[in-house]
Amino acid sequence: MDVPRPGTNDRETPRGGASRYPKGVARRQEILDRTIEVFATNGAERTSLRAIADAIGVSHAALLHYFASREELLVEVLREDERVRGGSHDESEIVSVMLNAAERNVSIPGLVALYSTMLAGSLETDKTVSREYFVPRFERIRTMLIERISAGQKAGTVRADVEPEAMAALIIAASDGLQTQWLLEPKVDIAKSLALLNRILEP
Repeated sequence: MDVPRPGTNDRETPRGGASRYPKGVARRQEILDRTIEVFATNGAERTSLRAIADAIGVSHAALLHYFASREELLVEVLREDERVRGGSHDESEIVSVMLNAAERNVSIPGLVALYSTMLAGSLETDKTVSREYFVPRFERIRTMLIERISAGQKAGTVRADVEPEAMAALIIAASDGLQTQWLLEPKVDIAKSLALLNRILEP
């Protein structure tokens, strides 16, 4: 992949900044797309920025031109994968939102491993880029689930004695925890376990 090194005359804005040059934006997107392809199957086994550059076929300098650090690149991989996948447009879905994502994730264990690794790493004090991704992400998903649970209670499709805030946090914890168990032991049936939450929510 022909990605320019810093100092070329393409004049792209480096490291994720807004660029007036479509060529720079396109090349940055190429790097993200290729990294996602590699991590979808290989995960984060070769974790240095230089190793990632080798794996996706660009120079180490090219990666540094567009991303300030390994952490920034990998967070952008997660963000881009989430953007491409999108979310559920059925506002009546609750647990099914997480179930659909889990079913899709079975085909991309490397990205699931990357997500889990980055999430655990975000607890470290120096991982500010990761926290800036995960904290609002969890807040956004909790808010979405709370709204859907509350709407279901008003419609009579969700049991009334369930606290929406607590159930939303439980659904997220169950989904992420089951994915971690599945990475360690593929016999773990994520769909079957999440289906139990659906039954718990029934009135």
